[in-house]
Amino acid sequence: MSLSALSEHEAWLHCFLTPGLGVTRFLRLLLAFGSPHAALAATLAQLAPLLTRSVAESLLCGDTAAERAKVAVWLAADPRHTLLTLSDADYPPSLLHTPTPPPLLFLKGERALLARPMLAMVGSRAATQQGERHAEAFAEALSQTGLTVVSGLAAGIDGAAHRGALRGAGATIAVIGTGIDRIYPAGHAALARQIAAEGLIISEFPLGMRPLAANFPRRNRLIAGLAQGCLVVEANIESGSLITGRLAAEYGREVFALPGSVHSPQARGCHRLIREGATLVETVEDILSALPRYVLPLPVVTAEATPLPVGEGAPSEAIAPLDASTDSAEEAALFAVLGFDPLDVDSLCQQLGLTAHALSAMLLRLELVGKVESLPGGRYQRLIPSP
Repeated sequence: MSLSALSEHEAWLHCFLTPGLGVTRFLRLLLAFGSPHAALAATLAQLAPLLTRSVAESLLCGDTAAERAKVAVWLAADPRHTLLTLSDADYPPSLLHTPTPPPLLFLKGERALLARPMLAMVGSRAATQQGERHAEAFAEALSQTGLTVVSGLAAGIDGAAHRGALRGAGATIAVIGTGIDRIYPAGHAALARQIAAEGLIISEFPLGMRPLAANFPRRNRLIAGLAQGCLVVEANIESGSLITGRLAAEYGREVFALPGSVHSPQARGCHRLIREGATLVETVEDILSALPRYVLPLPVVTAEATPLPVGEGAPSEAIAPLDASTDSAEEAALFAVLGFDPLDVDSLCQQLGLTAHALSAMLLRLELVGKVESLPGGRYQRLIPSP
């Protein structure tokens, strides 16, 4: 088949699949010629100012039929499998106005969510239990307002954000760093299926693309670009979620960060963002007040009214408040001593007058119900019951 005989989507796919073209050069072609079809009708001389000769020859002479056939099979497998191009009317304007909008995206799920107001939630893969609980609670409360929560399907905070959002009235979008026919990490396969059924999964990578390290910064720019704001829940200094937060700031989005203990490495990235100008967040209202024009007229559920889930399998359970009215006298005394900064067992024993055996049993019981968290070095930290 000659290039002139390609359908509109086939022309987009041919350019997308041409080796060496990439996003920047693809955008350059669209600016110069207006459409993939027009670019494919150009001569090597016309392409010379825009592309290297080898890439231009691949574009005009390369054969992408086998790869296009694989995409056709994927599209035919499910009506919720679709392609989104820059020429489509429902291409998100927020993404269109970023420096390098992807010319073509693979979608799996509810495409109409691209027209809804979105908030990104990102954070550490090696999240603390407390961080994941915060992410779930904030995501559920934000989802109840009509915001669609966007994240990256990674382990830790991303997964927690998706789970929380799925329990709310809104929805969630996962932007992934692999081909849309692959799920990474594999442990999120069930979560990905639920997102595809109730929300949306997006990828800018070809089918079969493995989770290469270079893919994730590219994915992060899409998370930042789609959303009207970005909340960073937990992040160490080297976390990729800081890249997402900074990109959001560069794109003119609101950036929010949840503070944590000064002793926690996972809080230092958030603290740095706050020093750089991000809004310190303690409640959901801190976010909603900065995004009033984006929130849909659905019932507002504050974080204070949203119970923190005990686990993925028991969303209806809530963590009881940490006060003397619901705990034993010994537990109330423990919470009076154990603040939100970590303490070791020896210090707790000394201050409470308990044996190590009695204290360890109490801490284990409280850890199982999600009221305290064990940390490296034999230390324990009280969990905050709600954002």
